Amino acid sequence: MNTKYVFITGGVVSGLGKGITAASLGRLLKNRGYKVTIQKFDPYINIDPGTMNPYEHGEVFVTDDGAETDLDLGHYERFINENLTKNSSVTMGQIYSNVLDKERRGDYLGKTVQVIPHITNEIKEKIYGFENTETEIVITEIGGTVGDIEGLSIIEAIRQVGLEKNPEDVIYIHVTLLPYIFGSNEIKSKPTQHSVKELQSLGIKPDILVCRTEQDIPDTIREKLSLFCNVRKTSVIQNKTADCLYAVPLMLEEEGLAREVCNHLKLENYVPDNQKWEEMIDIIRKIDTDKQVTIGIVGKYVQLEDSYISVIESIRHAGFANQIATKVELIDSETITPDTVKEKLSNLDGIIVPGGFGERGIEGMIETIKYARENKVPFLGICLGMQMAVVEYARNVLKLEDANSAEFSQTTKNPVIHIMEEQKAIRKKGGTMRLGSYPTVLKQGSLARELYGKEEIQERHRHRFEYNNSYKQKLEEAGLICSGTSPDGNLVEIVEISPENHPYFVGGQFHPELKSRPNKPSPVFVGLVRATKNLKEK
Repeated sequence: MNTKYVFITGGVVSGLGKGITAASLGRLLKNRGYKVTIQKFDPYINIDPGTMNPYEHGEVFVTDDGAETDLDLGHYERFINENLTKNSSVTMGQIYSNVLDKERRGDYLGKTVQVIPHITNEIKEKIYGFENTETEIVITEIGGTVGDIEGLSIIEAIRQVGLEKNPEDVIYIHVTLLPYIFGSNEIKSKPTQHSVKELQSLGIKPDILVCRTEQDIPDTIREKLSLFCNVRKTSVIQNKTADCLYAVPLMLEEEGLAREVCNHLKLENYVPDNQKWEEMIDIIRKIDTDKQVTIGIVGKYVQLEDSYISVIESIRHAGFANQIATKVELIDSETITPDTVKEKLSNLDGIIVPGGFGERGIEGMIETIKYARENKVPFLGICLGMQMAVVEYARNVLKLEDANSAEFSQTTKNPVIHIMEEQKAIRKKGGTMRLGSYPTVLKQGSLARELYGKEEIQERHRHRFEYNNSYKQKLEEAGLICSGTSPDGNLVEIVEISPENHPYFVGGQFHPELKSRPNKPSPVFVGLVRATKNLKEK
């Protein structure tokens, strides 16, 4: 079978859910037995989101191979249950950088370097990169909206793909908004018409329209869109807001999205096996929403929920596994002081301190962790959260009052979190972070070992600083157990307080949220929600 290409563009406004549409379609095609991968093209000129403020694009999602990517890759992985790679995240910054590197090396033999063909060829090289692999269908989401100046070369490149490949091997899906005007009680199709017109002016005729709407689309609107946008009526797909994010694939299945894609791409496996996904949604919908636990995320980027999207989704996954509804509260760590901590946190059943960089809000995180430890509130520390748990324990249990991370204090006499000597050598060569998947060996008899149910695990990292082993013996003697380390024992990956002394207190140097799935939740999140549920039911 020739490699099939699905391109998903967006129009009218951003934030319509192109990523969820791509992920949902990936799930539906995978349920038909196809090997599917998804990639994202972002039009911005940054090399990757790694250096961006989370308020710009939300969280930075990290793949097994250490790529710092757009958060949509998290949606892709959660829906299709595949571990993606750096090949699935492409920015125009990468494209321009690659082209300029080639020009400097003389690869273009003195030719004038232009958008067409040099930039578009580089884009197509990324698209065609999955050929001659096991992948049968490549779904490519184009970031931004049609007409954005940054994305014009991407649109031109995918137009060329349609010319270079067989018509039955390429399909274009356009996601648009159908606004509802409450004053006149009307769904308006004009914005979609204009968006499609813009796309057509760039040489692409969309084969399918996925229309985001809060109301059911009447037949008259479908007919109008079909006529004015030159799309078959059966290819006008309604995408209403769902009661559960993970129900979107089944909703789009009923609307006929996968059917239309299969017809156009001449795919033989027409009938899906959605049974397991349907069973999962059925379990989710049976959860009694009157009984819920409230989990607080105490971090520094709380003004934008997308900054912690994988953490929030992982809490939900853990709720599914424990058959209990979960409510998430985002709390700014800068607002937490010894005077406000009880007022801010007393209504929480569980607390998470997530990852982050920089000194802002650190003292509030430490105060939060102290509150969780002393008041026996189930706690999970992620990356920076784990490091601050070590700092808090050193300060308040070991009584090392100036204990800190070397990231935040150059003068502390007790850098319980630091840069190791081996890392200093790496940093001099230009490396700054431990990125991607690394193994962790779990201590026999520990809570971590019980949660994961095996001796060795793989989790993803994104950090610079490490636990200082000089303090390991004192901290363990005082009750903060190192229950997970690198295979050579040099790097502490997990700390915990024994369940005999605390209902749930776990900190991981890694980001467990990055591998959590709705049907395979992260064990440390499952443990957190289980502990909160058990305390609630007592």
